[in-house]
Amino acid sequence: MMNRLVGITIDCADPARLASFWSGILNIAETDEHGDDSDWATVGSRSDNQPRLTFQRVPEPKTGKTRIHLDIQVDDIDGGRQHVESLGGQWSGVRHDYDEGVVLVMHDPEGHEFCIVEYYVN
Repeated sequence: MMNRLVGITIDCADPARLASFWSGILNIAETDEHGDDSDWATVGSRSDNQPRLTFQRVPEPKTGKTRIHLDIQVDDIDGGRQHVESLGGQWSGVRHDYDEGVVLVMHDPEGHEFCIVEYYVN
């Protein structure tokens, strides 16, 4: 039996806005997997070799800390931060320096946490 992670679904208020943001961060095209249904938007496809991101409209606002988040590798932490901010995200002000690299905790336009990571070359 083959098991493969094909997607991650994120609850949100504005699926189109978040799909546009994440498409820009990951340089992956938005897809039309849900037709004209404005309650859904997708970046990537389940046939890609990496998981797609699907955004699902929900009526309740985000409350509290996100229990799962994405880590996005960048070549340059400062450039990565500027890229996120240019697309409407923001830095939380939290930075972690580890032996293997540096991590910035970021927020997408609806406040979902994710990290950008610059790994040091060993």
